[in-house]
Amino acid sequence: MALLTSMPRRALSALGAISLLLAGPMAAQTVRASASDVQAVFLFNFAQFVEWPADAFATPDAPLVIGILGNDPFGKVLDQTVQSETVRGRPFQVRRFRRIQDINPCHILFISRSEAGHLGEILAAVKDQPVLTVSNSNDFDAQGGIIRFIVDKSKIRLSIDLDAAQATRLTFSSKLLRSASVTSTQRN
Repeated sequence: MALLTSMPRRALSALGAISLLLAGPMAAQTVRASASDVQAVFLFNFAQFVEWPADAFATPDAPLVIGILGNDPFGKVLDQTVQSETVRGRPFQVRRFRRIQDINPCHILFISRSEAGHLGEILAAVKDQPVLTVSNSNDFDAQGGIIRFIVDKSKIRLSIDLDAAQATRLTFSSKLLRSASVTSTQRN
């Protein structure tokens, strides 16, 4: 809940609309779209609770880039959520990537399920860089991803791998960590 109390009005409105969709007669048909909408708002909200090292940005006013690799499950929702918003004086920019080589610059990288067969290669490409990797793929955290969205009975839960996060030099707010299931899996 701590995440919800500090969200901008636009993001809260999006979550309110999602709640109405889930409560309506078409709830079974809208669960997938609603989960994607909630995940889009979470991507935006992560920027409020994660700090990047100064060298993660080319200039002091460079945008915070939210990237999507693979099929985009969010449509216009993510773009609309971050439109005209800032975090620590930085505007947001949403970029869509088709190839691993194009992921630069990127601060929050959502890796679509369409890329599940390439997770190892993708995570190796951004390893030790200040990139917050996020996905809803089933074995994402087991392969070295940082935040995994888990849909459980129409609710979104977060699983955060602290070891994967530590390698990126990102600093996580205790508010974010309290709202998630925190794991620590040592990897070679």
